[in-house]
Amino acid sequence: MVPFACFQNMSDLIKDAARRGLKKAARWASTGKNLPRLKGMQAWWQRHVGDQNEINALKEQYASLIHAPDKRKELASHERKIHSQFGEDGLLLHLFSKIGAPNKTFIEFGIEDGTECNAANLALHFGWGGLLMDGSDSLADRARTFYHRRHGIAPQHVQIRTNFITKENVNDLFAQYGFKGELDMLSIDIDGVDYWIWDAVTVVSPRLLIIEFNASFGPTRSVTVPYEPSFERYAHHDSGWYHGASLTAFTKLAAKKGYFLAGCDTSGANAIFIRRDVGQGKVAEFTPEEAFYPCAPRMREASLDEQWERVKHLPLIEI
Repeated sequence: MVPFACFQNMSDLIKDAARRGLKKAARWASTGKNLPRLKGMQAWWQRHVGDQNEINALKEQYASLIHAPDKRKELASHERKIHSQFGEDGLLLHLFSKIGAPNKTFIEFGIEDGTECNAANLALHFGWGGLLMDGSDSLADRARTFYHRRHGIAPQHVQIRTNFITKENVNDLFAQYGFKGELDMLSIDIDGVDYWIWDAVTVVSPRLLIIEFNASFGPTRSVTVPYEPSFERYAHHDSGWYHGASLTAFTKLAAKKGYFLAGCDTSGANAIFIRRDVGQGKVAEFTPEEAFYPCAPRMREASLDEQWERVKHLPLIEI
């Protein structure tokens, strides 16, 4: 996820960054120069998402008044933020209303403390069950407090596990925790080697997959960072913009695995892919160029071209 988006305040950001080994990020965040910058970005983010919820509610209510509607605008009108990072909660509900969710099950990893993730709304308000995972013991404990103790969800209904996911262990872990075959949603957000993890997944077959793409790589480049089991983006570049894969690279991988691109959130964080056998003819298909949005928080710091200039010298694999 975008740094700081799911933290109540800057001290939480610094503590958790340090605890998770992101010492560079913690040092960067704690300097006098960067604290006002982070606070400003956090305030912008909160205002932006709140305003967008209201705007989208009006667009949905008065859809007949929209001039020259198209599939991109139509999808965006369904964005809502309840527990997701941006408007993904609304997009997921809209798309599942089209393709169905017979099992009401999910797996999501990279949840941090679980209060802001793609499965939270489905688990807390729609009764879905599944598996939530994070590599941090302290953050997973906070997620257990949130789901099991505060909201009273049975631990066997929403499992919360502490595991660091690699392409070598991902299938074994899913199977170990009881997940094989048909699954309604898989959400991947580890800010690192996301492409290689999805490529390795074979033990489950999600109807819908939502994954963070790196908008700093642009809409047309087809690239990913090389595989590195313990990848840490701040160790590679101070900006944190060197991670993951481009939207085009993910779309190519999706096609290989039998999925198509169903759109992105308008803040340029997550892409949604739907398995072709359950979504074709029910959900509009997008090309990467049609679906792409730049990462909104990053655009406050640098243009898309400037973001690419900062990281293009680092190792990348063409897909």
